This record gives sequence, structure tokens and C-alpha cells, in this order.
Amino acid sequence: MDLTRLNNKQLEAVKINEGPLLILAGAGSGKTRVLTTKVAYLIDELGVSPEHILAITFTNKAAKEMKDRVVSILGPIAYNIQISTFHSFGLLIIKENFEMLGYNSNFTILDSDDTLTLIKKIMKELNIDPKMYNPKAIRNKISGAKNEMMTAKEYSRFANTDMEEKVVSVYEVYERKLKINNSLDFDDLLMEPILLFKNQPKILKKYQQKYQYILIDEYQDTNSAQYLLVKQLGAKYKNVCVVGDESQSIYSFRGANYRNILNFEKDYPNCNTVFLEQNYRSTGNILEAANHVIANNKERKDKNLWTENEVGDKIVYHRTRNEADEGEYVINEINKLLNAGAKKDSIAVLYRTNAQSRSMEDAFLRNNIPYKVIGSFYFYNRKEIKDLICYLKLIYNPADDVSLARIINVPKRGIGDKTIANLTEKANSFGVSMFEAIDEGKCLEFKKLILELIAEKDNCTLTEFVELILDKSGIRKELTDENSVESEIRLENLEEFKSITASFENFHGSISLEDFLNEISLVSDINEHKNEADVVTLMTIHSAKGLEFDYVFIVGMEEGLFPHNNSLMDSSGIEEERRLCYVAITRAKKKLWLINSQRRLIFGETSCNPPSRFIEEIGDDYLEKEIMDTSSSMLGKTFYKEDMVDKNAEYNFGDKVRHDSFGVGVIVGIDKSLLTIAFEHPHGIKKLIKGHKSIKKI
Repeated sequence: MDLTRLNNKQLEAVKINEGPLLILAGAGSGKTRVLTTKVAYLIDELGVSPEHILAITFTNKAAKEMKDRVVSILGPIAYNIQISTFHSFGLLIIKENFEMLGYNSNFTILDSDDTLTLIKKIMKELNIDPKMYNPKAIRNKISGAKNEMMTAKEYSRFANTDMEEKVVSVYEVYERKLKINNSLDFDDLLMEPILLFKNQPKILKKYQQKYQYILIDEYQDTNSAQYLLVKQLGAKYKNVCVVGDESQSIYSFRGANYRNILNFEKDYPNCNTVFLEQNYRSTGNILEAANHVIANNKERKDKNLWTENEVGDKIVYHRTRNEADEGEYVINEINKLLNAGAKKDSIAVLYRTNAQSRSMEDAFLRNNIPYKVIGSFYFYNRKEIKDLICYLKLIYNPADDVSLARIINVPKRGIGDKTIANLTEKANSFGVSMFEAIDEGKCLEFKKLILELIAEKDNCTLTEFVELILDKSGIRKELTDENSVESEIRLENLEEFKSITASFENFHGSISLEDFLNEISLVSDINEHKNEADVVTLMTIHSAKGLEFDYVFIVGMEEGLFPHNNSLMDSSGIEEERRLCYVAITRAKKKLWLINSQRRLIFGETSCNPPSRFIEEIGDDYLEKEIMDTSSSMLGKTFYKEDMVDKNAEYNFGDKVRHDSFGVGVIVGIDKSLLTIAFEHPHGIKKLIKGHKSIKKI
């Protein structure tokens, strides 16, 4: 077979096949090529039977791509290789040993919704109040226990709180119900094979004999159960090859443990280690930036990416005035790229949190640039945002039956489809709205809530009113109690919705609920270019792992946002944020932009955060700075026109103004709602957010 396309280190990794092997593969170093070539080499050159090879990766898509590549090298014989995800492999083991595990051959696998339904039934049987103990939170804790290989009995040893005691009682019944129903959940696909191998040594030996060569991709993303499964299967022949990069371990919130790859050499003392450090993706400057950032992590392998690619452009670092300017700057730079011949699908905008997509989406919509959001719904189409908007619509127009039907049981109030159907029939028979027809039961409690909110809507600002809805409706409490990754994202999106209301209020001074609903309906109903192939990609950095683009914009590079606030008090959290930054930087092939704002409206509040520490860690040698010097005299400071003594006055470029704190200044920039003023004696930036109307023309 042809090995000429491999570099020396890749070739070394392909040819080591006896004993444990650790391949530390930096970003863009060709690890997929090495893995597929290695599988083909085992069969074509060493005569290993395809049935003796097990190759594991993390997604069905990646497994299919790997199999397709091996088939292209070897032909149909490659279909006999077990190439799959961990869970698909676990299902295979269960299918082959269902009787030994106590199941019938027609067992079913419950998805997350089925699991939740079963847990709710169990809670009802046990008289556990779902309002006090969130069913999703209980489901998540049971899932976490299974991924740590803890049965209900083992979990009970660590139950110290009332909530944990409730989890134990539900978990015990849940285990019994699954067996009675001849069902497994998704976590059982790993847990059951591991317990089988532990309790049945003969069966384990059979699979060890079958899978004599084991290859694991993305080993840094394995959790405890996956780690144990690999260790069990590889214990006899020890021909275990793991490929990964601890610097790209960014999924600890899913249970991934990057220490699995760091400790591989301890688990297998006689292992060989090969470093793949030549990068084929990015320019020299981009790689150096990534190297400089990740070098600040203490828990890492000492490797250094290098490339024979051109040095390329320096990384552009741009600091804007606010998040609106951030969006416009990105749009302007993208238009330059498009005018120079770049394709839209070669461009990506990356951000730390889903909530940041809202201001970016608004900028793309205003400028009619087609885009797609990867890994989440468009902001206004997300369930939690649509639910909140329906609350606002119903409060504005109680006769809106569509909005009422959507939210009458959001959050859960025990109002089912049958009740809603009866209410609809009653309203139709009397010729009134569903809201008017409500006169009893839990529906009446909901009606009283809406009436209470209607009475409050004119007593506060729109942003304060949204806050009131989130609290009084119970939406925030339900998501907080759920305590999952998904619920945290939804909470962030709801908090970000307050940024929309606050920005409208800043622009208009104040805005009625009617005008606000009209405004956002225009934005949310705009064609979102879903069917266009050549579009700019917007996504979180977590969603971008494994992808690459010619041109990458990383926005929101500020302390508290990236690195995220949740990580600032924890060294391990900061190290994961730094790995996330490393992943973000290494998505770029030709050019990279790092962008942050002096002032940002997010989660309904204005903050003035310093630039991300990761920018300083890159160093000036690799940065092209487009940034206003915030320490010089005659510094430009940005104000909303609402901050002027006479907000209706006409302001022109070059006009002199006076500010009580900053002294005399000159207008050097004018926008729709903003003025930039250069002052001779600037003070601290915290003065900017007080909002006192102290600027007047001289």
C-alpha cells in the first residue's frame, strides 16, 4: 500500500502495532489519515484479520467517514472491521449477550424523553412532588451515576442531601422498571457491557480474543465508563492505540476526563508515544498564537505545533465600542472578503456562549448576508424565546388563543392536552376567547397569573417586566432546578433576551410592549436563508471542534465572557477555557480575527470588561492591533445620545461639548444613537455607565 503521503512521524505511528501506543495529535496534524492508514496497514501489510480490529470514535458521522476511507483503500473487506461509536459497540455486545444480562431479544432502548416519562411515573408512585424535585434534574443525576458506573445501591452510599435521597429512591425503582419492561436507556449501552465483563470473565476473554487490536479516536474526550471499557478489552494483548490531544479536551461538562490521555503512559508503562506536531491546516502566525496560549496550561503534554505553510497575515485584534459595533465590524470585514472573491462557506464566526449569537444574527439580517447557526436554533426560534414572546403577546392581547395554547402549561402546571381541548370546545361554544372561557381549576390559576402581569406591565420598564415574567411564571425556577447543560443554555438565552429589550429602551428612551412586539416580529420573520448552501457559519466554539475554515472571527474576547465567569475562580476551569481558546484559534486556516468590546450589553446588563487574558498570552509579535488607546490624552469615549442634557439637539462632527466629569471635548464620531467624544482629561471608564445627563454643547 502507498505510504508516501505520510510524514516521518505519521509513518512511525502507522508502523507501531504491537503493544500500547499513544499518538498525541495536534490540531490539523492529519490524525484521521493516520488512523485509517493504520487500520489498512494492519490488514494489508501485517495480515491481521478485519474481525480482530476494533476502531472507536465519538460520532456516527466520524465512524462512517473512517469506514468509507478504509474501504477506499482496501475495498469491501473493510466492511468486516468493527468501526463504530462507543454506544454502538456497547449495543452490539448487549445484542450478543442479552440472555446473560437478563433481557429478551426484543429489548427496547429508551430515548431521553421516554426516560423522563418513566421517571415522572415513578415519582408519582412514590409521592415525590415534581414541583419540589425537578424530574429532569433527577434524570440527569441518574445518568451521571451510570456514567460513573454506580448502581442505585452504590449511589446511595454518597447520598447526603434530601435531593440525593430522592434520586436514590427513584433510581432503585427505575432499575427494576427497566428490567420488567425489557428496556435499557442510553447510558446502559456502556454500563451493561462493563458489568458483564466484570462478572463474566469467560465472556470478557472471548471479546479480548476477538478484538486483538483496539484503536480509539479522540481519547481525551472519554468518560469513566468508556475508559473502563477500553481497559477491560485491551488487558490481554495490550495492542491499544489511542489518538488524541489533551489541549483539545473541552467537554468536561459531559463527563469527559482529559486526564485519561495524560495518564495513559501510567496505565500502560511500556507504551510507545508518538507526537504528531506538523500542522497542515493553518498559517505560521495562527499556529504560533495557539502555541503561546496553550503553553500557559500546566496540565498538558509538552508539544509544539509547527508548519511548512506560509507565515501568513498577523492575527487582527480589534476592540470595538459595544456589541453592536462588534457585529458591524464583522460584517464590514466579511464584505471585504466577499468582494475579494472569498466564498461565504469559507467564513465562520465563533463565540463562547449561545446567547452571543443574537447580536450577530441581527447584524447579518440587517445587512442581508446569508448565514446558518450550527448547534442551535436561530435565536428567535428557540423554544424558550418563543415561549417568552408568547407570554408577552398574551399579556398584550389576552384573546390570542395561539399564544395561550402554547404557554398555558409552560412551565409545567399539570394542564394536559385533554384540558386544553375541553377549554377550546368551551370557548367555541360560547363564541369567546379561550382566556375568557377559563373559570376553574389550574387554568384559572394561570389566568390569575396573566391578569396579575397585565396589571404590572405599565409600572416598570420593559426589561424589568421581562424579569418579572421569568420569575412569576416559574420559567426561571424550572430551568434552574433542572440543572443541566441544556437548561443553563436556555437560561442564558432568556437573560440575553433582556439585552434586546434594553437596547430598544436605550435607542427609544422607552418603548411600549406593542411597539416592541411589532419590531421583533419584523426581525424574527425575516427569511433566514436555511436552504442556501453558500452561507457564513455562526456557532459556539464547542460546536466548531473538528471543523476548519479559511477565515475565522472569534468575538467576545473579554474577561468574564471568554474566559467565562464560571471559570474565573477555578484553575482547572481556566485551563479548560484556555483549551477552548486553543481549539478556536486552530479552526482558522488563512486569517483570524479576535474581537472584543469596551462596553457590552448582555443578559440585560451593560458591562465593561477588560480584554481576555488570552489576547495578552498570544503576544504582540503575532497581533495586528486595531484598537483605540484607552490611556492616551484626547481619548475617544462613546455615549448614547440619551446621555445628553438636550437629547434632541443637532450634533455635528467637530462640535465642542462639556461633560461634568471629563471636561471639554470634541465630537469625533456620530452614529444613529451614539456620539464619540474626544476629551483632553479622561477619567476611569466606570464613569461611562452612570448614565447621568451631563453632556451639553458649548
